[in-house]
Formats: sequence, C-alpha cells, structure tokens
Amino acid sequence: MVKTPFLRRLSLVSCLAVVPVLAQDLHAPDIVSNTPQSNPILSEPHASRNASDGSINNRKDARTITLKIPAPRGEIVDREGAPIAQNQVAYQIAIQFKQFENADRDFVVNWARTRLDSLPALVKNQIQKTDDELFDHYNNRRWLPLLVTGQISAKEAHNIEPKLGSGLVLHPVYSRYYPEGEVAAHIIGYTGSVGKLPTGPINFNEPLWEESEGRAGLEKIFNTQLTGDPGTKRLLFDENGNKLLEEQVKRPRPGGTVVTTLDLKWQKLAEETLRNGCRRGAFVVIDVVTGEVLVMASRPSFDLNDFIPGINEKEFKALNEDPSTPLYGRAFQSVYPPASSFKPIVALAALNNGTVTETSEIYCGASFNVGNTVMHNWSKIPEGSINVKRALARSCNTWFYQVGIDVGPNAFLSLARRLGFGQNTGLPLVGENAGLVPSDEWMLKNEKRRILNGDTANLAIGQGSLLASPLQVAQAMAGIANGNIAPKLQLIRQVQDTRGRVVQAAIPQRREWLGVDAKAVDIVHEGMGDVVNGPGGTGSAAQLSYTTLCGKTGTAQWGPPSKNQRLAWFAGFLPRDNPRYSFAVLYEGRPGETVSGGRMAAPMVKKFFEGIKEDIKDTIAPPKKALVVIPEGTPADDANKEPIETDPNGEGINSADPSVRPLRALPVEPLKHPEDTKRDDSAEDPADDAPQEGPRAIRAIPVGEDEVIQDGVEEP
Repeated sequence: MVKTPFLRRLSLVSCLAVVPVLAQDLHAPDIVSNTPQSNPILSEPHASRNASDGSINNRKDARTITLKIPAPRGEIVDREGAPIAQNQVAYQIAIQFKQFENADRDFVVNWARTRLDSLPALVKNQIQKTDDELFDHYNNRRWLPLLVTGQISAKEAHNIEPKLGSGLVLHPVYSRYYPEGEVAAHIIGYTGSVGKLPTGPINFNEPLWEESEGRAGLEKIFNTQLTGDPGTKRLLFDENGNKLLEEQVKRPRPGGTVVTTLDLKWQKLAEETLRNGCRRGAFVVIDVVTGEVLVMASRPSFDLNDFIPGINEKEFKALNEDPSTPLYGRAFQSVYPPASSFKPIVALAALNNGTVTETSEIYCGASFNVGNTVMHNWSKIPEGSINVKRALARSCNTWFYQVGIDVGPNAFLSLARRLGFGQNTGLPLVGENAGLVPSDEWMLKNEKRRILNGDTANLAIGQGSLLASPLQVAQAMAGIANGNIAPKLQLIRQVQDTRGRVVQAAIPQRREWLGVDAKAVDIVHEGMGDVVNGPGGTGSAAQLSYTTLCGKTGTAQWGPPSKNQRLAWFAGFLPRDNPRYSFAVLYEGRPGETVSGGRMAAPMVKKFFEGIKEDIKDTIAPPKKALVVIPEGTPADDANKEPIETDPNGEGINSADPSVRPLRALPVEPLKHPEDTKRDDSAEDPADDAPQEGPRAIRAIPVGEDEVIQDGVEEP
C-alpha cells in the first residue's frame, strides 16, 4: 500500500465513508465494498481552530454548511457472488478558492484562469468554465470545490497529483464500474447522473458530487433496491474562510445487492463462442428444473464503462447508428422466424392428438402441392415414406406441411402459446419483444384472410408470420425437455440488503401445464436425439463427448427479400436422460451468405458445452449409493455380516474398515404425481383443466446410436 497521502487532496475526502483514501494504493482501481464493517470512516472530525470561534452573527463570510454524502450503489453479482456491477473511487480535479481580501471580478477570474491553463497538459477531459461561472462560484460557493474536469481513475490521479499547483485539488467521488466490460451488457444496463450540481447560493443538504440512477437494464429496474441511504456532513467556516469544524453527522449506507441467476463463467464462454462463431447472434441457456436463466448473450455488445459517468453525444451516436446495432440485445429484444426449431412442437401436437403415431409413415417428397402452390423440401432428393422420428432427424419440410395441415393450426399454435411463444417471459428485462403467434383474428386484421392451408403449411415449418426471440425458443425447449410443464423463468435469485439479509428470493414455479401425453413426449425426445446422434441427422456437428444431446436445426429467410439474408438456429436440451439444460443459438447470416443450422449454429453449441464439460458432468452425475439400514439392537456379529453398501444389482459391498458404523436412514415416502392428462388441441385454446397438484417426475429417455450426416446434404 502507498503510505504517502495526497498533499493537495481535498479535505472532504473524509466524506468517503467506505474507502481508505488517505492511505490507498492508487496504482489500481479502488473497488468499494458494500460491507460497512470492512470500510470504516477514517477521518475523524477535524478543526483547525476552536469551534466556539465560529459564530456567524454579524460575520457575513462565516458559514455553516450541511451537505449530503451520496451513498455507494449496491452491487449486481452472478449466482456465485462474482461482481458484474460495483463501485470504485474516481477523482475530479477542482479549484479550491481562497478567501481573498480584495475580491474584485478581474482578480478572481485571473487567479482561476492561471490554474485552469495548466490542465490541458494533465488531462483530456477538462470542463470549460466561463468567467461568469468562475466569479459566481467564488461569490456564492467558494467554500466548496469547483469541479473543472471529468472523472479520472485512481492511477491517473496518482500520476497527476504531484503536478498540481496551489489552488487545485483532487475531489474523490464514487463511480460505477463494470469489471467485465461488455459481458451481459444488455441485461445489466448502466447508470447516469440524476442531475448537475447546483450553482448559486449553497442549499441545505445538497450533494457533495453528482448522484447517479439506473438508466437501463437491471440497473434501472432495481434502482430502488440498489440505491443506498445517503449520509450527512456538516462544515463550519469562520469569516476568513478557515474551516473550524468538519463532522460526519450520518454515515451513508450502501444499497442492496442484486443476485442474478447468471453464471458468469458460462456467460463469458458463451460470448466468446459467439465472437468466434458469428458476426451477429445470440446464445441462451436455461436450467430446465428451476427455470433459471444461466446464459443470455447477444453479439455484438458494448462496453458498459463507456457510459460511466456519461457518454458524449458523438460516441453515443456512433453506437446508436452502428449497422450491427450493438445496443440491441438480440437474445430477447429481437424476434425471428423460429424455422425448423419449431417442428418438435408440431410433432408433439400431432402425436398428442393422434394425428400420427410413432409408427405412422408419411411420404416425404421433394415438393408438396398446396392448392396451386408448390412448396419445396430443403433437399431435392425424395426421402420416401418416413415416421415422425425420422422426419425430425431429417427435418423434412414436406412431411411437416402435410402433418401441419392434418392436425390443424389451432392445435400446434395453442401448444406453442403454452410453451411461451407470443408473450413476454416475465423476466425483468427492458425492451423484451413478445414475438408473434398469429390467430385468425390477427390474420383478418393484417392479411385480410383467415389462416389458410398455405399459411398452415408455412407455420408448420416455423416460418410465415410466426416470430420468436432466442430466449423464447430456449424457454420452449425447456418445456419440451420437461414434458409436463413449462417452468417459469427466473433471472434474479435474491435481493439482499446491506447486512446480507435476503429481502426477496425466487423459488421454482410452473408457468403452464402442457397437458400432453407422456408417450408423445418420449417420441419427440427420441426424434430430437436422432437429429444429433442418428444416421443422417442434420445436427451431428453438436455431438458431445460426455453426454447425449437432443436438438433441432433450423434455417429461414429473414429480413427484406432484397437483402437475400438467412439465419440459422440450433436449439434443444441435454442430457437426453433426465434433461437438465435447454438452449437456443442463433446465427444471423450476412446478405447473400449460404447458411444452415447444422453448419453454423450446431458447432457453437458443441464448443460451448465441451468448454464446461466438468461443470455439466458434476450436475448430471447420478446420486451416490445409499447405505443399508441396520435395525437398532442388531448383534455386532450379525451387523458385520450385513453389507454396508449395495451396487445397482443389489450385490453387497462390504467395508474394508471395521470401524465404519452403518448409518440409520429415515423412511422416505414415495412421490405422489398427478395423473397424466392428454390435452385435445383441435379447438381454439381450451380451458386449462390439467390437475394442479404438482409436476410429474422427469422420465428417463432411451439413448440412440451415433450418426453421420449425409455428405453434401444440409438443411437450407
């Protein structure tokens, strides 16, 4: 630690209630802790003269000033407590006027200008002041510093301090700091100034420096919880401008801590994967069991620190007018045709309603006529008659044209709504896009017709008027993976107050009963497994080395036809046995670029999940074996003959350590599950008549064989 204090640092430094300023290391940023016990007030009330000399009766230049100490803002952290938004101490250079005997305007202005003229060689963010502003500050506020630069870091302050002339001081302030820069920028948001510091006569309880407030993202939504309780400082000056008393009347209390569900390690890996795999795209990962959003990444992004303490008009215009729209969170603010990632929903609706069975075979040709319109498959080679699992694995458009028309749009669009399409997720997100699931009413209003067979065929392959965000697609995959319910998504685990007490906590909840047949879910799971692991599957590039992944590729035309632009999807869940994580990856193609979900999006999924292999393996590992219960009172000899453990086949495993004493287990009641309810979706959204007791246990899904995609054939 650097032990030499700043000689010219403003004495108001004692207002910093949580940072040891007079003995700090200025070579690194001063991170402000939100734990009051670890950040004591270092400066005791100081008086250069006796306070009894401070009578202001008949002394026009004596002053008693009460100021507000803005409190440090609360932190935003990931699920493990790693900081994403925190505070640090920054500095601003200020003019500290003296009490002049002959304070005419020219003298005061010239005195100030002499000091301001030295700043361009020291800093690049000088704040220009007019002569009127300089003289007005002296007349009304000379007891307080006049800030003449923007914020500088502690390291810069350390280098500049020896070069400051008399009358220039370093004024410490709290500044928001985002240690990971652009990571999760669209979710976290940024802060901005509440307003400029006042001018003119000093008001009671005015702030020592500009206060901040949330302007975007979680910073804005949880602004009340993150805003601390300000402190109070009292200053007393005699008629000669000498400070007689400086005391902290009230200590500022930091704001609360917002604990997100994000895993910072996973989030950073997802953003790195997007940087290496696409120019523009999104990546979302959800915990199927709890509904917690673990990853929500958008590319391109922007550095949140560019907005602190404020962004100038030129820089903001450059960001706002960038053709790649980095300020736009593609994961939840943008919507796209879900393309073939929507096909598992159509398959599930058809199986649930009995339109097709596991063994039903439908001809998958190179094209299919709907009235006078010829609708094509992505491959020019006919697939022949295939069942639903093969149709998913090969993503056969013509199969889904026919099945979509047979089951009817009401059936699969109703299921899509229950899986979260066409509505906001309910997460605390600014600017979330609800997407679109068309209805007859919407079609009549916008297309002047009801949903016709041609529309139905298009919707059945995830195109037409259907629109969804990557977040919604990942949410739908969580519902398909669960098979019984769509979990309610969570982005905030806890909100804690300054003392670490939990004042708000999330618990896993059901968003919607799906009301689909368990066997139908099993068949769709098998088909999605074949997409990655079956012969000719379109998503074989996503195969993992340590578990079986189920997925669905997708490719769609997107944007104005003149751009000839396409996008690629890969969405699904893992592992196939007892699914735990769902995901969706989006790849935005460049105009004229040939893309496919299997070639662009699937490899990014593989790279990401291989990168967190050990984390996933720990999570999905089966529970350890249970100890055998030995009744109390059993003779020692008999107890020694009993096996301590059993293997999966029931064979005894005796402990080699004779000192091991068997543990006694408590009886466990079997789980009670509601009866499976098969839901008929052939009509418009029927009432939710599913049982309300609780979710059904997650089933084990059979594992398919490895597969190789056919050379030269890919989904468009």
